Amino acid sequence: MVWPLKKIAVSTIGLVSLCLAPPLSANGKLGVYLGETLRNLNADAQVLTWVFFGDKGRYEADKTNIPSSLVSERSRLRRHKVRSMGTLLDYTDLPVEQSYVDELIALGARVRHRSKWFNGVSVEATRSQVDQIERLPFVNRLELVWRARRETEAITDFPLSSESPTAKPQRSTSLLELNYGPSLGQVQLINVPAVHNTGNYGQGVIVGVFDNGFRLLDHEVFDSLRTRIVATYDFVDHKVSVAPNNPSSIFGAHGIVTLSTLGGYKPGELIGPAFGAQFILARTENDSSETPIEEDNWLAAIEWADSIGVDVTSTSLGYLDYDPPYTSWTWQDMDGRTTLITRAANMAASKGIVVVNSAGNNGSNSSHNTLNAPADGDSVIAVGATTASGARAGFSSVGPTTDGRIKPDIMAQGAPVHCASPTDPHAYTYQQGTSLSCPLAAGVAALILHARPNATPMQIRDALRSTASQSTAPDNQMGWGLIDAFAAVTGYKQSSTPLGDNFPNPFPASSNPSTTIPYTLPEPSHVTLKLFDLLGQEVCILLDEQRPPGLSSTTWDGTNSSGANVASGVYFYAMNAQGSSGRAFTDTKKLILLR
Repeated sequence: MVWPLKKIAVSTIGLVSLCLAPPLSANGKLGVYLGETLRNLNADAQVLTWVFFGDKGRYEADKTNIPSSLVSERSRLRRHKVRSMGTLLDYTDLPVEQSYVDELIALGARVRHRSKWFNGVSVEATRSQVDQIERLPFVNRLELVWRARRETEAITDFPLSSESPTAKPQRSTSLLELNYGPSLGQVQLINVPAVHNTGNYGQGVIVGVFDNGFRLLDHEVFDSLRTRIVATYDFVDHKVSVAPNNPSSIFGAHGIVTLSTLGGYKPGELIGPAFGAQFILARTENDSSETPIEEDNWLAAIEWADSIGVDVTSTSLGYLDYDPPYTSWTWQDMDGRTTLITRAANMAASKGIVVVNSAGNNGSNSSHNTLNAPADGDSVIAVGATTASGARAGFSSVGPTTDGRIKPDIMAQGAPVHCASPTDPHAYTYQQGTSLSCPLAAGVAALILHARPNATPMQIRDALRSTASQSTAPDNQMGWGLIDAFAAVTGYKQSSTPLGDNFPNPFPASSNPSTTIPYTLPEPSHVTLKLFDLLGQEVCILLDEQRPPGLSSTTWDGTNSSGANVASGVYFYAMNAQGSSGRAFTDTKKLILLR
């Protein structure tokens, strides 16, 4: 059995969107969809509306010298990776003018969220109030916030079908230093244990998880994680706790499943890729049938997380379909620029945030894409789902975007995935969907950032793509393919042999006398690396010492070896490594020296 995307078990719980693309009405302020909606409402009927302002009011005076205090030091440091010091902050960081908001409130509108990035607020207002708001001189544009379909299906245990949760993964040659229990397959398939063996658990990286809440944070899998939660906020019920007010077990269940997949730690049961990271938790989705679910919750959350200094965001949600009479987004709208959430996600990446999102669970369509926003974003890392063997899961959404870009970007296991039970603090379950492959990939992004803290969002995206299983032949079914965490972190694809190819090769001793020899160790080892000529005679010993696991390298200066110049020609370098477990690793490769 495969859950469709609209089931909470695989992500979309009920979706909302703001349309920015359609032309405005004749008066220049009302968006077309808002205008059509208002014509069908009586004067006292409530409508959800975005109100965009023409300027930042009193803050306009600061636009040429934006105060650095508007965001945290951590946020500024993160932005420095993608911007020069003089442009770390920009106009989008200036606050919304409070006096403008006060005037809306004075007219009777109820303000829900404000966006400094888009310089506006979302409000609940009657048709007559919207008419008055439209006439305000500082209001530039108004548009409809659409109400989404309610999804009622609960998370249930994964029904075992054609593939067992213990199916043999395609790869990993690394020895295990941690006990992953039943979660081994899902992390081994993307080569996470090899990274963990180096001591990289995502420490120091802040990951933001946006979901439908987190009801069961006292689950045993979060015993160590709870002390590393940086901040929480419920953007639906407007409170600090991210446990939903509604007592139904479905509320906040999806967040427990996704968070445990990414950062859970219970040896012998479940270990997520980034179990050493810090976390920001935001509730952006509402499962209630009475309360509309707005895309602006996500926008409010990303702006909040940005100001704190989030590094990576993981969102197992998507935006596409709506109930009548509201017009749904269509596959043509998945162009990377139409929906508000996609625009916001791309803006977040421009501020140095790695944005990871589930691609969607709408399956494949031979004539067009089946994506959900914001997976269509150019700067968004869209994650599809595979089975335990690495084959594409049938429910996983496909590209291309309507402007011709390949999507999804990468793949991780999504069927089945071992995760925490959302109802029992000592139980576990299996789930499937791109809701689960997304946090696995986001965890790998955190591992890359731990190893390469100055990497930009696009460099991290490219590291994941270039080392994935289809890196040389990406397509719209699986993108660049199944990710390889170790290769993405180190830049070196793990194989059955420890030695990499030296570079440059050949190398001219006269102009560039040194060549670098890379090697990768799956465990702590005593390494001996020797150089031989064509006759098998030892030229020199390049390395003879204890080395840690992971990627390392040594250099050879071809102009002087053991006190004598070395002639041009072909040489061989041979490694013998004795691992701490008693396992031996040997390999030999050749290099060419030119004079």
